[in-house]
Amino acid sequence: MGDTLAATVADRFADDTGYDFAKLKVKPSLVASTALRAKKLDDVIRQFVTTHPDAVVVDLGSGLDTRLARCTPPAGVDWYDVDFPEVTDLRQRYLPDRSHQVATDVTEPDWSQTLPDDRPTIIVAEGLLPFLPGDSFQNVIRQLTTRLQAGELALNGYTRFAAWAMRYHPPIKALGIDAAQGFDDPHEPERWNAGLTLVAEQLLTRAPEVAAFPQPVRALTRLMAHNTAMSRRGTRILHYRF
Repeated sequence: MGDTLAATVADRFADDTGYDFAKLKVKPSLVASTALRAKKLDDVIRQFVTTHPDAVVVDLGSGLDTRLARCTPPAGVDWYDVDFPEVTDLRQRYLPDRSHQVATDVTEPDWSQTLPDDRPTIIVAEGLLPFLPGDSFQNVIRQLTTRLQAGELALNGYTRFAAWAMRYHPPIKALGIDAAQGFDDPHEPERWNAGLTLVAEQLLTRAPEVAAFPQPVRALTRLMAHNTAMSRRGTRILHYRF
């Protein structure tokens, strides 16, 4: 699950800013689970753009993610990276590529007017859900699915417990972010009036890639895999069609 481009960008960014990332105290379990969730979301996108080589990909809260480079979509795919203006400026500096940069707060109305609405579209939201207050994530998805013709949504879903517990993780505390609530039932987004239908829920504790996790993270993850409720408190990928 190596990503040499991401490592290069991270090294450049750390050198340029002088930020001490060690103070985030990121644990091996978080590194492994984050890499795995990224891979699983990449897999959903690859499948979609293979089926729809003229598709649109909308990456919400893309940050400095190297997803476009990892997925290598066909030339007919239009890719949109959406994030705050400060972040899109950094992307243009550190990750110049063929994606369209949409500099906006995703909770602002009408920004989706910049997107094509006549082609199959996949929306991906990795790590975004718990950082949007109240029901704003629902509103963002509803805005998109109402405007866009048809497509899919893929995200890593947080249970209410997982979203609550995030505020006690050292990296989150260091950034001063208050996590919002998640949701437990994977069918809940079907009740957001966004036209969503659940395609699949992947509990990543049960993914074959766990075999590559370092010990003792691997053993602990396999132990959690025996219980669905515990697995949902870890990382899960939720895939919908609209």
